[in-house]
Amino acid sequence: MTQQLSAITFFVDDYDSAIHYFTTVLNFTLAEDKATGEDSRFVLVTPPNSASSLLLAQAKSDAEKALIGNQAAEKVFLILNTDNFSRDFDDMKSNGVEFLEAPRDEVYGTVVIFKDKFGNKWDLIQTK
Repeated sequence: MTQQLSAITFFVDDYDSAIHYFTTVLNFTLAEDKATGEDSRFVLVTPPNSASSLLLAQAKSDAEKALIGNQAAEKVFLILNTDNFSRDFDDMKSNGVEFLEAPRDEVYGTVVIFKDKFGNKWDLIQTK
């Protein structure tokens, strides 16, 4: 049996500003953007060469709005694995990404924690 995650729901305040952030700051690809209702869209953004995407969901209820930027309750929410840490770190830094620490070498690879524009914590990592 083969299984894999294809998409992870990611709450945002606005579809278009989120698409802009992911495609211009983090260099993701807009894989899909379809209207699914009056105020609803099916929006997938995907890291380069990744099998998994983020399903952007514009928060509507108070419970959903409370999750924007806090989807993992102060823990690292997502791990963005790269084949070239220096390239991606430099690109992200030049695009204004907020890093919470200096890059560090660990037994498993080179890693740094950053916050996305919504407040969620991510790891950027190049594994050994």
